[in-house]
Amino acid sequence: MLAEQRRTTILDILARNGSVSVTELHRRLKVSRETVRRDISRLANENRLQKTHGGALSMDAQEPAFAERMSVNIRGKRAIGRAAAELVADGASLIIDSGTTTLCLAEALAPRRRLTIHTNDVRVAGQLSGRNDNRVFMLGGQIQGAEGAILGRDATIMLANYYCDFAFVGASAISAERGLTDYSREAAELRRLMLAQARMTVLLADKTKFDRVAPVMVSDLVGLAKLITDVKPTGAMAQALKKASVEVLVA
Repeated sequence: MLAEQRRTTILDILARNGSVSVTELHRRLKVSRETVRRDISRLANENRLQKTHGGALSMDAQEPAFAERMSVNIRGKRAIGRAAAELVADGASLIIDSGTTTLCLAEALAPRRRLTIHTNDVRVAGQLSGRNDNRVFMLGGQIQGAEGAILGRDATIMLANYYCDFAFVGASAISAERGLTDYSREAAELRRLMLAQARMTVLLADKTKFDRVAPVMVSDLVGLAKLITDVKPTGAMAQALKKASVEVLVA
């Protein structure tokens, strides 16, 4: 396959899927990883794709801004938040991820007392601190602009010191083939650690996150105990969740 044909194929894959890894292109194009990386670099220099760690991202495939995400399917997200809050008793310890659906969970937890919360979201911390004898720990690191989320090595180092009853983790994208994926390496690493640091792992994902793939791997579905969503998954997604023994709760 000629170089221009390879690059056209890469762009076609991105147009369909939004992201692709070097490993997948190496397998599909039957060329070396170094050749794939050179093709990605050239297309990135031409502003035809976004180069990422281990692959490429479509120019259109990026996570929307917080305010935009908060306005999408807010009824479903609040229903998920209320259902998740029903799992939590007074005195529980929680890891709460950043995001719009986890913020809805924080709102629903307002009546609970004596919670211990570890979070990387300044909005979640503000919602739950200073009330009902809660203890709130902010994970360290740099705040990511208007997102109000803290990511990076400082956050993972701090979180590694704690083990909690629950981890409530949001999803940027979830698919039957790829499991949980995210838009940055830092976010993926922190979410992966959140899932490892709790007795009960709960994914909060509304219908808009299904059958989507982001460029960075978080985890497969096997490590999840529960998924709380607003619409029952169907087809390949439902089969993958069943195979991974994930309990699905529909809010």
